Amino acid sequence: MDALRYALLIGHFIGLAAILGPFLEQLRSDTKRISMTMVWGARAQILTGLALAGLAFASDDYEPDHVKIAVKFVVALAIAGLAEVGRKKEAPQTFWLLIGLLTIVNIVVAVVWR
Repeated sequence: MDALRYALLIGHFIGLAAILGPFLEQLRSDTKRISMTMVWGARAQILTGLALAGLAFASDDYEPDHVKIAVKFVVALAIAGLAEVGRKKEAPQTFWLLIGLLTIVNIVVAVVWR
């Protein structure tokens, strides 16, 4: 069970890097765009996050925080929705900025919320 959890956690981090990497790379650029890497990173975040939450609920070690998981899921859905819509048409820079900021919010929730 630990090997599966670690594999999912690594996939979750790769999804995070796929969103945050292109965002940070474009900070100095004049034209901001949502790349397919960001879209697939958002998808990976949702899938691996749901799997990690499922494993946490299946574990007898501790009771996961339902509210924290719900908040992270809603933020991840918002990121994925913005990425999907923004990628399909020429989205305003606001979409790009929101994706980056919401990703950072999700990191803060994961690390700070205990």
